[in-house]
Amino acid sequence: MMAYAYRAVMSIEVTLQQLAQTLTRYRFAYLVTVGDDARAHVLAVSTTLANDTLLVTDLGRTTRANVAAHPSVTFVWPPTDPSDYSLIVDGVASMRDDELVVAPTRAVLHRPAPPRPTATGDGCESDCVELPVTTAAASSSATCG
Repeated sequence: MMAYAYRAVMSIEVTLQQLAQTLTRYRFAYLVTVGDDARAHVLAVSTTLANDTLLVTDLGRTTRANVAAHPSVTFVWPPTDPSDYSLIVDGVASMRDDELVVAPTRAVLHRPAPPRPTATGDGCESDCVELPVTTAAASSSATCG
């Protein structure tokens, strides 16, 4: 279990230097790639961190084809305890022989907000804020939530 208290903190940035230590708390990750049809492809994987890159072996045809066409990928390490954080890492992937090599671009620890009733009964009942969708917000490559 992590040392963070369960408060209103839903997301915590993780630096590349912190990533190796953070990864020791997780057993496996889900690798998310996107195909030409814009559909997500999800695969449970084991990763190794070496020389500031994440390495994955034993990939299938779909994952390889998706990475070749769309190198932006995301890993999601689910928490081992429901009150803990998931680790989400975005990166740019390439194939090196039979190994997927991912250069992380962003890492964040994330969990759902604790339930909180609203005064009016309308809107979000968790700790959330509605954000208008703008061109700048839509072009952001990584979001929480």
